[in-house]
Amino acid sequence: MANITAEDETLVQTLVEYYTENVSLIRGFLGSFDSHFLEAIREGGPLSELVHSRKLRMKDPEHLRGKLLRKLDDARTEEKAFDISKDDLFLKINDLGGYRVLHLHTRQAARIHEVLLEVIERANFDLFEKPFAHIWDEEARSFFESIGIRAEVNPRLYSSVHYVIRARSPKHAVTCEIQVRTLADEIWGEIDHKINYPDAHPSVACKEQIKVLARVASSCSRLVDSIMVSHDEWGSRSSAASSSRPVGG
Repeated sequence: MANITAEDETLVQTLVEYYTENVSLIRGFLGSFDSHFLEAIREGGPLSELVHSRKLRMKDPEHLRGKLLRKLDDARTEEKAFDISKDDLFLKINDLGGYRVLHLHTRQAARIHEVLLEVIERANFDLFEKPFAHIWDEEARSFFESIGIRAEVNPRLYSSVHYVIRARSPKHAVTCEIQVRTLADEIWGEIDHKINYPDAHPSVACKEQIKVLARVASSCSRLVDSIMVSHDEWGSRSSAASSSRPVGG
C-alpha cells in the first residue's frame, strides 16, 4: 500500500482502538438480536424446522485494521477523502458484528426471510439497507427477486443473503451484518476465510484448490435443491394416490 503514510497509520490505529474500547456496545446489540432470533428457532418456533444452526462473531481488530488500510489506500488512489471517523465507524463498517444463519436448501430462504423481517421489527431494529443475495446460479435470481431480495451474480461461486440491521435508537449508531446461507456454502466460506482473509493466499495451487472447492460446494447446494424438489413431488404424488383410492377398496 504505497499510498499509506505514517499519519494514515496513526488514524487507523485510533479507529481500531476505538472499536476495541467499545466492542461491548456491538456485542450487546448482536446479543439482543440473538435473544429474539432464538425464539424463532426454538422447538415449536416458526423456523425450528428450517434453520440448522446460527453463529455469532466479532471482527478481529487486526482484520479491521487491514480493511481500513485498504479503504484508505483506495481513497488515496482515487483522490477521494477518507470519510470514516469515530463518529460513524460503527455505521460505515457494517460487519464489526456478524450473525450467520445456516440452513439446508435454497427455497427455505423464503420463509427465513419472512420471519427474519418480523424478528428485526420485534427487536426494535431497522434494516440499514435493503437485503441482497450473492448468487452463482442465474436460476436463483428469479427465486430471490420473487421474495423481494435483490440478486447479484457473485464470481466467487457461492450464494449468501445479506442483511444489515441498525439500532433504532439514535443514541446507538451501530450496525451489524446478518448472512443467511446453506451449509454447503458455509463449508466453502469458512475455508476461504481462513485461507484468503484478510489477504489472498500467495500459492497458485491453493488458489486453484479453493476455486475447485467453490464449484464442489455450489454443486452440492444445487443437488440438495434438486433432491428436495424430487422429495416434495413424490410426497404430492403419494398424497394424491392415497386420496383417490376407494374407501374400503
